[in-house]
Order: sequence, then C-alpha cells, then structure tokens
Amino acid sequence: MHKLTVPISDEDIRALHVGDTVYLNGVIVTGRDAAHKYMIEHFIRHEPTDPEDIALHDKLKALLDGGVIYHCGPVVKKREDGSWTFVAAGPTTSIREEVYEADVIRHFNLKGVIGKGGMGKNTLKACMEQPAVYFHAIGGAATLIAQSVKEVLDVYKLDFGVPEAMWVIRVEDFPVVVTMDSHGNSIHEKVQAESEARLRALLG
Repeated sequence: MHKLTVPISDEDIRALHVGDTVYLNGVIVTGRDAAHKYMIEHFIRHEPTDPEDIALHDKLKALLDGGVIYHCGPVVKKREDGSWTFVAAGPTTSIREEVYEADVIRHFNLKGVIGKGGMGKNTLKACMEQPAVYFHAIGGAATLIAQSVKEVLDVYKLDFGVPEAMWVIRVEDFPVVVTMDSHGNSIHEKVQAESEARLRALLG
C-alpha cells in the first residue's frame, strides 16, 4: 500500500505498478467531458487570449502541475455560509475522455488520472512519457468516497453545471488502485484481450 501526497514526484509515479493500492492526499481537481473539451479548445489547441481564460489557465497550471484530475460528477450541497460540501463523489466512466486525455496530461504535467473503467492506448502512451498513472476508483461507492473529500477549496466553470464544473477539493486517504502504470501495463487492456480470446473460443 502506498500513501501519496499531491503534487506527486516522477519517482513516486515510477514506483507504482498495476495492482498497487494507493491512498491519495492533497488537492485534486474534478473534470469531465465539458471541462476536458474546454481545456483542449481554450488552452491547448489555442493559446488563451481572453483575460478570464488566461487567469483560469494560470490557476490550473499551478494546481495540476504534478497533480491529479478526477473524472467525477459530484453531488454537492451549498451551506448557509456559501461554502460547498460533497455529498457523493463517485467516478465517471473515463473512456469518454480518451480523445482528450493525453494532451491534457502533457500540457498540465499531470501525474494521475482518477476514474473508472480504464482508458485507451493514447492515454497509456502519455502515462509512459510523462510519467503518469491511471487510478481506478470504486464505482458504486460515491458516498463513501465523499468522506475522503475534506474541503471544497474552489469551483471553476460552474456555468457548465454542477456535474461538469471543475471542483478543487482537498482529499485525505482517497482510496484508489493503479490499473494503468508508467511502464506500459494496463489491467484494462489485459482483461479486454483475455475476454476477446475467451469469446472466440466459445464461438468456435
């Protein structure tokens, strides 16, 4: 079992292998479809020129350098004092971000991506180059995971809607498992290959 604090070093990432259990601590950022599309179109394919975009880009550059992005559409509650709390924080299926993730990893120097279901070859290649890893979170345990979210520090692009906004959260002992590592190994790729082989055998 590994206990890591964000930002995470290259050495700590290279020490991880598929199957390792990790408890994450520190500040991470949520981001789903709208957030990834926005980052690609406003920060990566084109240099930001709008003052609001520039300000947000600078904030995300600092937060995600050596950091972790979480594919999550949380259920949140706003307190009377205006602060937020996470009620549920389950992972979103990650493969939807495959078209974006490699570029996001490289641009922001990400060290980890959290989600469920795994990702594809482009993300795995980026994990080898960076280095970075894919962390699998427990599907169906949204309220349990929310207990690891100790504080909501900020929220960006709330105009995307609560699930698609980028929530900046501080977590303690967030439980994940490495299922894609920086050495080119992917549990998801292995399971798919074994499943296809078994299907072919069944079909004769």
